[in-house]
Amino acid sequence: MKLHILGCYAATPRSLTNPTSQVLEIRNHLFLIDCGEGTQVQLRKNKIKFSRIEHIFISHLHGDHFFGLPGLISTFRLLGREKDLHIYGPEGIQQVITLILRLGNSWTNYKLIFHELTSKKSEIIFEDTKVRVKTIPLDHRIYTNGFLFSELPGERKLNVLATAKYKIDKAYFRTIKQGKDIKQNDGSVIANSELSLDPIPPKHYAYCSDTGFNRKLIPLLKDVNLLYHEATFLESEAHLAKKTKHTTAMQAATIAKEANVLRLILGHFSTRYKSILPFKEEAITVFNNVDLADDGKTFEI
Repeated sequence: MKLHILGCYAATPRSLTNPTSQVLEIRNHLFLIDCGEGTQVQLRKNKIKFSRIEHIFISHLHGDHFFGLPGLISTFRLLGREKDLHIYGPEGIQQVITLILRLGNSWTNYKLIFHELTSKKSEIIFEDTKVRVKTIPLDHRIYTNGFLFSELPGERKLNVLATAKYKIDKAYFRTIKQGKDIKQNDGSVIANSELSLDPIPPKHYAYCSDTGFNRKLIPLLKDVNLLYHEATFLESEAHLAKKTKHTTAMQAATIAKEANVLRLILGHFSTRYKSILPFKEEAITVFNNVDLADDGKTFEI
Protein backbone atom coordinates (compact mmCIF):
# COMPACT_ATOMS: atom_id res chain seq x y z
CA MET A 1 0.00 0.00 0.00
CA LYS A 2 1.39 3.39 -1.01
CA LEU A 3 0.08 6.91 -0.50
CA HIS A 4 0.95 9.79 -2.85
CA ILE A 5 0.30 13.30 -1.53
CA LEU A 6 -0.58 15.55 -4.48
CA GLY A 7 -1.74 18.50 -2.39
CA CYS A 8 -2.20 18.98 1.35
CA TYR A 9 -2.74 22.66 2.06
CA ALA A 10 -5.93 24.55 2.92
CA ALA A 11 -8.13 26.58 0.61
CA THR A 12 -5.78 29.14 -0.96
CA PRO A 13 -3.49 27.72 -3.70
CA ARG A 14 0.04 29.12 -3.88
CA SER A 15 2.82 28.80 -6.41
CA LEU A 16 4.56 26.10 -4.36
CA THR A 17 1.60 24.41 -2.65
CA ASN A 18 -1.67 22.82 -3.73
CA PRO A 19 -5.07 22.17 -2.14
CA THR A 20 -6.13 18.70 -1.12
CA SER A 21 -5.68 15.65 -3.31
CA GLN A 22 -3.98 12.30 -2.92
CA VAL A 23 -3.71 8.89 -4.56
CA LEU A 24 -3.77 5.57 -2.71
CA GLU A 25 -2.26 2.47 -4.31
CA ILE A 26 -3.88 -0.58 -2.75
CA ARG A 27 -4.11 -4.12 -4.10
CA ASN A 28 -3.73 -3.06 -7.76
CA HIS A 29 -6.25 -0.23 -7.37
CA LEU A 30 -5.36 3.43 -7.82
CA PHE A 31 -7.88 5.48 -5.82
CA LEU A 32 -7.98 9.27 -6.16
CA ILE A 33 -9.05 10.93 -2.91
CA ASP A 34 -10.31 14.51 -3.26
CA CYS A 35 -9.47 16.60 -6.29
CA GLY A 36 -8.56 20.21 -5.58
CA GLU A 37 -7.38 22.63 -8.27
CA GLY A 38 -4.18 21.52 -9.95
CA THR A 39 -4.71 17.82 -9.33
CA GLN A 40 -4.12 16.73 -12.91
CA VAL A 41 -0.88 18.74 -13.07
CA GLN A 42 0.22 17.04 -9.85
CA LEU A 43 -0.67 13.64 -11.31
CA ARG A 44 1.64 14.44 -14.23
CA LYS A 45 4.45 15.64 -11.97
CA ASN A 46 4.22 12.48 -9.88
CA LYS A 47 4.07 10.24 -12.99
CA ILE A 48 0.77 8.64 -12.02
CA LYS A 49 -1.11 7.13 -14.97
CA PHE A 50 -4.49 8.76 -15.52
CA SER A 51 -5.85 5.59 -17.11
CA ARG A 52 -5.44 3.57 -13.91
CA ILE A 53 -7.84 5.79 -11.95
CA GLU A 54 -11.28 4.20 -11.96
CA HIS A 55 -12.63 5.38 -8.60
CA ILE A 56 -12.62 8.93 -7.20
CA PHE A 57 -13.67 9.74 -3.63
CA ILE A 58 -14.73 13.32 -2.81
CA SER A 59 -15.05 14.19 0.88
CA HIS A 60 -17.22 17.31 0.55
CA LEU A 61 -18.23 20.09 -1.79
CA HIS A 62 -15.89 22.85 -0.68
CA GLY A 63 -13.93 24.03 -3.70
CA ASP A 64 -10.47 23.16 -2.43
CA HIS A 65 -11.54 19.51 -2.41
CA PHE A 66 -13.27 19.13 -5.78
CA PHE A 67 -12.76 22.11 -8.12
CA GLY A 68 -10.14 20.10 -10.03
CA LEU A 69 -12.61 17.32 -10.85
CA PRO A 70 -14.41 18.83 -13.90
CA GLY A 71 -11.07 19.51 -15.56
CA LEU A 72 -9.79 16.02 -14.85
CA ILE A 73 -12.97 14.45 -16.24
CA SER A 74 -12.59 16.57 -19.39
CA THR A 75 -8.93 15.57 -19.78
CA PHE A 76 -9.88 11.89 -19.50
CA ARG A 77 -12.16 12.51 -22.49
CA LEU A 78 -9.39 14.21 -24.49
CA LEU A 79 -7.12 11.23 -23.79
CA GLY A 80 -9.70 8.89 -25.32
CA ARG A 81 -10.80 7.19 -22.14
CA GLU A 82 -13.28 4.32 -22.60
CA LYS A 83 -13.41 2.77 -19.12
CA ASP A 84 -16.18 3.69 -16.67
CA LEU A 85 -15.33 6.24 -14.00
CA HIS A 86 -16.94 5.92 -10.55
CA ILE A 87 -17.30 9.05 -8.43
CA TYR A 88 -18.28 8.83 -4.76
CA GLY A 89 -19.29 12.06 -3.05
CA PRO A 90 -22.01 14.07 -1.32
CA GLU A 91 -25.46 14.48 -2.77
CA GLY A 92 -25.29 17.24 -5.38
CA ILE A 93 -21.98 16.24 -6.92
CA GLN A 94 -23.67 14.76 -9.99
CA GLN A 95 -25.67 17.94 -10.54
CA VAL A 96 -22.69 20.28 -10.34
CA ILE A 97 -20.39 18.15 -12.51
CA THR A 98 -22.96 17.43 -15.23
CA LEU A 99 -23.98 21.11 -15.35
CA ILE A 100 -20.39 22.15 -16.07
CA LEU A 101 -20.01 19.44 -18.70
CA ARG A 102 -23.29 20.40 -20.37
CA LEU A 103 -22.58 24.15 -20.47
CA GLY A 104 -19.06 23.48 -21.74
CA ASN A 105 -20.29 20.99 -24.33
CA SER A 106 -17.85 18.50 -22.86
CA TRP A 107 -19.87 15.32 -22.51
CA THR A 108 -17.68 12.30 -21.93
CA ASN A 109 -17.26 9.41 -24.34
CA TYR A 110 -17.05 7.10 -21.34
CA LYS A 111 -19.58 6.35 -18.62
CA LEU A 112 -19.67 8.50 -15.48
CA ILE A 113 -21.21 6.63 -12.56
CA PHE A 114 -22.04 8.78 -9.54
CA HIS A 115 -22.52 7.30 -6.07
CA GLU A 116 -24.09 10.10 -4.04
CA LEU A 117 -23.74 9.86 -0.27
CA THR A 118 -26.27 11.09 2.30
CA SER A 119 -25.88 8.84 5.34
CA LYS A 120 -24.53 10.31 8.56
CA LYS A 121 -23.50 6.84 9.69
CA SER A 122 -20.50 4.87 8.46
CA GLU A 123 -21.37 2.69 5.47
CA ILE A 124 -19.61 0.50 2.92
CA ILE A 125 -19.49 2.31 -0.43
CA PHE A 126 -17.11 0.05 -2.36
CA GLU A 127 -16.06 -3.58 -2.04
CA ASP A 128 -14.51 -6.21 -4.25
CA THR A 129 -12.49 -9.34 -3.47
CA LYS A 130 -9.46 -7.31 -2.35
CA VAL A 131 -10.54 -3.97 -0.88
CA ARG A 132 -13.36 -2.46 1.15
CA VAL A 133 -14.05 1.28 1.49
CA LYS A 134 -16.22 2.72 4.26
CA THR A 135 -17.22 6.28 4.98
CA ILE A 136 -16.07 8.10 8.12
CA PRO A 137 -18.71 10.76 8.98
CA LEU A 138 -16.92 14.01 9.86
CA ASP A 139 -17.96 17.17 11.67
CA HIS A 140 -17.53 20.09 9.29
CA ARG A 141 -19.61 23.08 8.19
CA ILE A 142 -21.26 21.06 5.41
CA TYR A 143 -21.90 17.35 4.92
CA THR A 144 -18.47 15.69 4.87
CA ASN A 145 -17.06 12.17 4.90
CA GLY A 146 -13.62 10.75 5.42
CA PHE A 147 -12.84 7.31 4.04
CA LEU A 148 -11.45 4.08 5.51
CA PHE A 149 -9.62 1.89 2.98
CA SER A 150 -9.14 -1.70 4.14
CA GLU A 151 -7.40 -4.62 2.52
CA LEU A 152 -9.46 -7.79 2.79
CA PRO A 153 -7.70 -10.88 4.17
CA GLY A 154 -5.69 -12.66 1.50
CA GLU A 155 -5.19 -16.34 0.88
CA ARG A 156 -3.31 -18.46 3.38
CA LYS A 157 0.33 -19.24 2.57
CA LEU A 158 1.45 -22.72 1.67
CA ASN A 159 3.64 -24.42 4.27
CA VAL A 160 6.04 -26.03 1.82
CA LEU A 161 7.81 -28.19 4.41
CA ALA A 162 4.51 -29.59 5.69
CA THR A 163 3.18 -30.39 2.21
CA ALA A 164 6.42 -32.22 1.45
CA LYS A 165 6.24 -34.11 4.74
CA TYR A 166 2.72 -35.34 4.01
CA LYS A 167 3.48 -35.81 0.30
CA ILE A 168 0.57 -33.60 -0.74
CA ASP A 169 -0.03 -33.52 -4.48
CA LYS A 170 0.31 -30.08 -6.12
CA ALA A 171 -3.28 -30.39 -7.30
CA TYR A 172 -4.38 -29.62 -3.71
CA PHE A 173 -2.23 -26.52 -3.20
CA ARG A 174 -4.98 -24.15 -4.30
CA THR A 175 -7.42 -25.83 -1.93
CA ILE A 176 -4.96 -25.47 0.94
CA LYS A 177 -4.47 -21.75 0.25
CA GLN A 178 -8.25 -21.36 0.45
CA GLY A 179 -8.15 -22.63 4.02
CA LYS A 180 -9.58 -26.11 3.50
CA ASP A 181 -8.48 -29.37 5.15
CA ILE A 182 -7.13 -32.20 3.02
CA LYS A 183 -8.58 -35.70 3.08
CA GLN A 184 -6.03 -38.43 2.28
CA ASN A 185 -6.61 -41.71 0.45
CA ASP A 186 -6.74 -43.67 3.71
CA GLY A 187 -9.57 -41.45 4.96
CA SER A 188 -7.50 -39.45 7.44
CA VAL A 189 -7.81 -35.66 7.41
CA ILE A 190 -4.92 -33.22 7.68
CA ALA A 191 -5.97 -29.94 9.23
CA ASN A 192 -5.36 -26.84 7.16
CA SER A 193 -3.49 -25.27 10.07
CA GLU A 194 -0.78 -27.89 9.59
CA LEU A 195 -0.44 -27.26 5.86
CA SER A 196 -0.64 -23.50 5.67
CA LEU A 197 0.51 -20.31 7.35
CA ASP A 198 -1.47 -17.19 8.21
CA PRO A 199 -1.61 -14.58 5.43
CA ILE A 200 0.00 -11.18 5.84
CA PRO A 201 -2.30 -9.12 8.10
CA PRO A 202 -4.45 -6.72 6.04
CA LYS A 203 -3.56 -3.03 6.18
CA HIS A 204 -5.90 -0.10 6.80
CA TYR A 205 -5.65 3.55 5.79
CA ALA A 206 -7.96 6.23 7.17
CA TYR A 207 -8.42 9.63 5.53
CA CYS A 208 -9.99 12.40 7.62
CA SER A 209 -10.25 15.62 5.67
CA ASP A 210 -11.93 18.77 7.04
CA THR A 211 -13.39 18.14 10.48
CA GLY A 212 -13.67 19.61 13.91
CA PHE A 213 -12.17 17.79 16.88
CA ASN A 214 -14.44 14.76 17.23
CA ARG A 215 -13.87 11.82 19.56
CA LYS A 216 -16.75 9.96 17.88
CA LEU A 217 -14.23 9.08 15.14
CA ILE A 218 -12.10 6.98 17.48
CA PRO A 219 -13.98 3.64 17.15
CA LEU A 220 -13.83 3.90 13.33
CA LEU A 221 -10.09 4.61 13.38
CA LYS A 222 -9.10 1.98 15.94
CA ASP A 223 -5.70 0.38 15.23
CA VAL A 224 -5.38 1.58 11.61
CA ASN A 225 -1.89 1.40 10.13
CA LEU A 226 -1.94 4.96 8.87
CA LEU A 227 -4.18 7.93 9.64
CA TYR A 228 -4.19 11.13 7.60
CA HIS A 229 -5.90 13.78 9.72
CA GLU A 230 -6.35 17.41 8.96
CA ALA A 231 -4.45 19.89 11.13
CA THR A 232 -5.40 23.27 9.74
CA PHE A 233 -4.28 25.25 12.78
CA LEU A 234 -1.78 25.27 15.61
CA GLU A 235 -3.02 25.34 19.19
CA SER A 236 -2.51 29.13 19.31
CA GLU A 237 -5.41 29.39 16.83
CA ALA A 238 -7.63 26.80 18.52
CA HIS A 239 -10.41 29.39 18.68
CA LEU A 240 -10.39 29.57 14.87
CA ALA A 241 -10.41 25.79 14.60
CA LYS A 242 -13.52 25.61 16.77
CA LYS A 243 -15.25 28.43 14.86
CA THR A 244 -14.54 26.94 11.39
CA LYS A 245 -14.89 23.28 12.42
CA HIS A 246 -11.28 22.42 11.78
CA THR A 247 -8.65 20.72 13.95
CA THR A 248 -5.34 21.67 15.53
CA ALA A 249 -2.22 19.53 15.32
CA MET A 250 -2.50 18.66 18.99
CA GLN A 251 -6.14 17.64 18.64
CA ALA A 252 -5.33 15.40 15.66
CA ALA A 253 -2.58 13.77 17.71
CA THR A 254 -5.06 13.18 20.53
CA ILE A 255 -7.37 11.34 18.13
CA ALA A 256 -4.43 9.22 16.90
CA LYS A 257 -3.35 8.35 20.42
CA GLU A 258 -6.81 7.42 21.67
CA ALA A 259 -7.52 5.37 18.53
CA ASN A 260 -4.18 3.55 18.95
CA VAL A 261 -3.22 4.13 15.32
CA LEU A 262 0.27 3.09 14.26
CA ARG A 263 1.21 6.25 12.37
CA LEU A 264 -0.23 9.74 11.91
CA ILE A 265 0.17 12.08 8.95
CA LEU A 266 -0.86 15.69 9.43
CA GLY A 267 -2.14 17.77 6.50
CA HIS A 268 -4.50 20.51 5.29
CA PHE A 269 -2.24 23.20 6.74
CA SER A 270 -3.45 26.78 6.73
CA THR A 271 -1.30 28.89 4.46
CA ARG A 272 -1.06 31.56 7.19
CA TYR A 273 1.97 29.74 8.62
CA LYS A 274 5.48 30.31 7.24
CA SER A 275 6.59 26.79 8.19
CA ILE A 276 4.79 23.51 8.82
CA LEU A 277 7.45 22.18 11.22
CA PRO A 278 5.66 23.53 14.33
CA PHE A 279 2.73 21.23 13.51
CA LYS A 280 4.90 18.18 14.14
CA GLU A 281 6.52 19.75 17.19
CA GLU A 282 3.10 20.31 18.70
CA ALA A 283 1.70 16.89 17.78
CA ILE A 284 4.60 14.81 19.16
CA THR A 285 3.93 16.16 22.65
CA VAL A 286 0.85 13.90 22.51
CA PHE A 287 1.65 11.15 19.97
CA ASN A 288 5.14 10.03 18.95
CA ASN A 289 4.82 8.59 15.44
CA VAL A 290 3.95 11.73 13.45
CA ASP A 291 4.79 12.70 9.88
CA LEU A 292 3.99 15.86 7.96
CA ALA A 293 2.35 15.61 4.55
CA ASP A 294 3.77 17.74 1.78
CA ASP A 295 3.06 18.03 -1.93
CA GLY A 296 4.86 15.28 -3.85
CA LYS A 297 5.64 13.21 -0.76
CA THR A 298 4.91 9.46 -0.68
CA PHE A 299 4.33 7.13 2.24
CA GLU A 300 4.68 3.34 2.24
CA ILE A 301 2.18 1.53 4.44
